Amino acid sequence: MSGWWGRLDERTRQEVDANVLRDRRMTAVKAVWEALRPQGPSLSEAQLVVHARYEALADRVRHRPPDALDVSSLAARAAAFPGRVAAVEALWDGDTVHDWFVVLVAVMDDPDGEGHLAIVHQRPRGPRPGTAAAEAGRALADLLEVPFHFPSPDVPDDEVPRWRASQRSPESR
Repeated sequence: MSGWWGRLDERTRQEVDANVLRDRRMTAVKAVWEALRPQGPSLSEAQLVVHARYEALADRVRHRPPDALDVSSLAARAAAFPGRVAAVEALWDGDTVHDWFVVLVAVMDDPDGEGHLAIVHQRPRGPRPGTAAAEAGRALADLLEVPFHFPSPDVPDDEVPRWRASQRSPESR
């Protein structure tokens, strides 16, 4: 483990370990980063400190189950959002700990915005995140009778145009 862990005070170490044991990765990263910020570690280094704690405490971490990708679970989440779902969209994202993953969102009309449906990580012996997200997103979009947008299912790309941008008329561009 990097020398950053040894620079944390005991209270912060206990806080980080408590968050790791409850599978609250980002809260643990925030605690490390804020405690060490005056000493100069990057956010990526804080994430690596927490990753090392996950490895050290592996058999005791209460991992949250992955987001359900069955169409009824996704439909229930979509139904809880205010307004009407205009499209289902899959977006690549990534970080230093999880590598690339896909976020499924419901693009909303009136009110304009989006709602989080699921995060799709690589699962052991499972399909690639893009494949699993495309299958789940397409099934939900078919059920809701709305478009499904995932312009790069096979290659991680977090800079592709969003669905709303593709819906603008040439006059409004």
